[in-house]
Amino acid sequence: MRQHRLVLCTPDRVLSPVVESVWATIRHEAAGVVNREPVLARLIDGTVLHHDCFAESLIDCLTRRLAVPELDAWTLAEVFRCAFDDESALIDAAASDLQAIRDRDPACPDLLTPLLYFKGYQALQAHRITHQLWLQDKIHLARHLQSRVSEVFGIDIHPAARMGRGILIDHATGLVIGETAVVEDDVSILQGVTLGGTGKDTGDRHPKIRRGVLLGAGATVLGNIEVGEGAKVGAGSIVLSPVEPYTTVVGVPARPVGPRLTSPAALSMEQCMDMDQRLGAPPTGS
Repeated sequence: MRQHRLVLCTPDRVLSPVVESVWATIRHEAAGVVNREPVLARLIDGTVLHHDCFAESLIDCLTRRLAVPELDAWTLAEVFRCAFDDESALIDAAASDLQAIRDRDPACPDLLTPLLYFKGYQALQAHRITHQLWLQDKIHLARHLQSRVSEVFGIDIHPAARMGRGILIDHATGLVIGETAVVEDDVSILQGVTLGGTGKDTGDRHPKIRRGVLLGAGATVLGNIEVGEGAKVGAGSIVLSPVEPYTTVVGVPARPVGPRLTSPAALSMEQCMDMDQRLGAPPTGS
């Protein structure tokens, strides 16, 4: 099997400014943790400070969680290196996802925390690799990794589903995303969300979540329907019909409420609504 460590980390490899900035920040934060909490020095050194680049650190974090005796950490790391080497945009997307978590999640103080501990972030990066394998017709390897991610993190994303960048998956437990689903850039998704089909139909049958959408906890979106840019789906809602851009929908089945949003719901993470909205005032400005 090819050796990819030098390919990923050589000084002449061109990295985006985002990746370089994220990696410099992570190393700085890691050194601070070692100084403050020396009991974690072995973990921090092994996952971050020992490595020369962000890609190798991410690979280490993922293989520690997903390796099994039949597909050990060394072999799995080589699979991940091949994926990153074949598609460098995966590394850029992983860095953008970290920034999105830090910017939108008030419980996240830095970039190091989600890299090491947030299962939503780790599961999403594993999915990016399984998707690359799927596109290369490595179907069984992709399905194996999907199964491991589901077992370890409690998240089930089909390898064929298409995910953008700058995505926040908060808490993540119980997330299900179907085969033909599309999630565009800058989307925020809370726990228990389902992007599913409506039955046994084949073909294009899953939701399309456009840029900047916020999907509240326990929201269910079913069928080949579009949730428009910047929209908000309230917690526990069941969406069975298309949602207009910058519109809030709530309920079972979900219906539009309140005024038209003025900015993407995913970025504000605002999930509360005033009394008029809860009572079902029609949207305005559409």
